[in-house]
Amino acid sequence: MEDFMEQGLPYSVAEADSPAWHVRAAAGRRLAAASRIESVAGVLHRLLLDAHDTGVTSDTAAALLARRDLAGLRAVLAARAVASDLGTADQLAAELDGDPRWATGEGGVELIAQLRTLASDPDPEVRNEALLRLSRLC
Repeated sequence: MEDFMEQGLPYSVAEADSPAWHVRAAAGRRLAAASRIESVAGVLHRLLLDAHDTGVTSDTAAALLARRDLAGLRAVLAARAVASDLGTADQLAAELDGDPRWATGEGGVELIAQLRTLASDPDPEVRNEALLRLSRLC
């Protein structure tokens, strides 16, 4: 809990409920940079599925993918798997497809390895989304 307080995350969590899209987007970027995003996973999930503006979705997803770790990728895949709004689903897919790691051989290899790991995730939605992404590559 101390780590959560030290990072100023309570302020960002509160801003995630702002009526202003740019404030919610900034909150998503800050929360995505938290050292342990598991403590704010629910808020990040809500921001990724923002019902009012895909700018929030885009900024939050890009920040999570920029982490280059399993936790960030998993969060975006989990949101993409349950996105019911077509605009939000398309935006999440665009962020996944446009991940800058695809531009380099080494980054692409890293991303594929992470997708393979998440293809065994205990959450069936994350697992299915990872498998779908992998099937498009082979």
